[in-house]
Amino acid sequence: MSVIFEAKICVNEDESWFIELKDTVVGNIMLSNTLEELETNIELMGEEYGGHIDEVKWLKEENVPEIVMDEIRVKMAEHRETIENERGTAITPMAGEDS
Repeated sequence: MSVIFEAKICVNEDESWFIELKDTVVGNIMLSNTLEELETNIELMGEEYGGHIDEVKWLKEENVPEIVMDEIRVKMAEHRETIENERGTAITPMAGEDS
């Protein structure tokens, strides 16, 4: 059985964003208003599987403006850099990077 989570980027009526995290195995859903909350929610949901998650699929609602996507990309890149600096090694390469 593959453990796959879906992280769907959504926006509220005021265009503030949130991420809906769904465990596709059992259907549980958690909402995150920040990337830090998302990280915590992934860890919490992953506990059911001993912390082993095969994949997090990223999705977005059609009404998510590009400026929101850019904001999230920048925050994720900053978070990735922080993790890499703490570990002293690169984590999973991003698309287009040499591994």
